[in-house]
Formats: sequence, C-alpha cells, structure tokens
Amino acid sequence: MSKIGVHSFVWSAGSSKDELEKALVNTHELGFDLIEFSYIDPGQVDVGWLASRLRELKLDVAISMGLPASGDISSSDASVVARGTEILHTAVALTRDLGGTKLGGILNAAHGKAESALTRKAWDTSVAAFTKVAETAKTAGVTLNLEVVNRFESNMLNTAAQGLAYIADVGVSNVFLHLDTFHMNIEEADIGLAIRHAAEKIGYVHIGESHRGYLGTGNIDFAAIFDALVAIDWQDYVTFESFSSAIVDRDLSLKTGIWRDLWTDNVALARHARKFIEIGLETARLKAELTRTAHLP
Repeated sequence: MSKIGVHSFVWSAGSSKDELEKALVNTHELGFDLIEFSYIDPGQVDVGWLASRLRELKLDVAISMGLPASGDISSSDASVVARGTEILHTAVALTRDLGGTKLGGILNAAHGKAESALTRKAWDTSVAAFTKVAETAKTAGVTLNLEVVNRFESNMLNTAAQGLAYIADVGVSNVFLHLDTFHMNIEEADIGLAIRHAAEKIGYVHIGESHRGYLGTGNIDFAAIFDALVAIDWQDYVTFESFSSAIVDRDLSLKTGIWRDLWTDNVALARHARKFIEIGLETARLKAELTRTAHLP
C-alpha cells in the first residue's frame, strides 16, 4: 500500500525552529507518513534537532530542490558546474543526516525558464557531473530522483521518456524519476501510459492539481493516475504538493508562477488532500479487483 506525504510548503516556507516544529506537528497530527523539505540550509538549521524530531514523530523525510543558475551542472562554465556539484553533495549529506533516503527535484540543470534549446554538449556535461554525485549518494544510502518538469521550468527533462534516457546515460543504480502530476499534465501525451512505461524507474511521486490548489478541483484526470499507480503496484510515497504565494518564498513563487492564492486554510487543504489520495488509490484498487474477478454463481 502506498504511503502519503506532504510538502512542508503547505505549512510554511520558513526554516526557523518554530516554523519547522509547526510543520512537523501538523504533518504528524493529520496522519501523513512523510514530510518533504525544500531548500533547507544545513548551515542555518539544527540538523540534529530536526532529525531527532522526525524520529520522535515517526515521520519519514524527503529533500527536494532545484539547482540555481549559478550552480547549473549543464553549464559550459566549469566553475558553475563545480558549484552545482557542491550544492548536490551538500543536499545528499543533509538527506542522509536527517535519516532520509530520497533527494528529489531538478537536480540535473538550473531550475527556471531556459532562453535557448538544449544542446548535446549541455546534456553530456550534466550527465558527467551527475554521475559522480550519484556514486557518492549511493555510498550514503540516498537515491537521486530526477524531477521531470514542464518546459517553462527546464529545457532538459520535460517527459518521463527523457528522464529515462538521462538515467540510462548516467548508469548508476540509485537514480530514479521524480514524477509530478502537475508537470505531467502539461507535457505527457498520456499520464497513465507514461507511468506504466516508466514503472521500473519511478522513485518518487508528487500529486498536485493543475492550478496547484485543492485536488479534484482542476482538470487533471486523477482516476487514471491512481489506476496507473495501482497497475504498477506502486508501494512507495505519494506526496501532496500545493503552493500559495502567501507561503512560498518569493524566488520559488516567481519560478513556478504562483500569482494567485487558491486556498487560505492549509489544514483544511492538507486534510482534504490526504483523504483524496487515500480514497483515490483505494478506489483504483477496487476497480482493479473487479476486472480480475468473475463473480460467478
């Protein structure tokens, strides 16, 4: 049975001890199994305390991020690639030190709208740098999960098929896909087919609505997505992600185009999301069972 997570940005974009504590408690009290943190600076956060609180609340943890332009590992500037590699190594260490095993996000290039098409040289540069990080992460017990995002946030990995090609070029066993329904709804020809095709290399799943708000109130066909996850026997995390400009930090709001607030009560939003995912997956399982059962007299 899949486990359900929630992104900490549902609760707060801050990383003070009080903000982190509130995010942890809310996540625990609403029955989520995992909390995902983005852009946590280990130099500004008491990592030991945070790891201890995660253990006390029996919460799993994932870390996600997007590389900045100054740390783009697909860059033609070797110093920029080196900076990006350093950022990724720091994120791997943070994930390990918090007791987590999943690092996800846009790890292969800068997060943001590109001004030109991808080149083969940029692809190869990224693969070479990422391969070294993956080998270090494997030793640390951390998987690297490449988030496949829409064309307005990257020019490299926009579809699951592109992600699979990148993983094949890297050739390290702890590298997987990080699929996100918001992005897939924009780029994939058929989300369910894409999930089925990529089944063996999916490492992490984000559930988000087409407008980033309440699940089921946009145009994404979640029934087909849940059917696909059940069909591939997905047993790992499904994590809810939703953004509000009132909570998300300014830089990420600009990159992801968060211009309007589709919710104000984050507790109600998260409670609804958990029920929506739980019921969606259970319904898909019941449908699958019906298709396999003859129900003869």
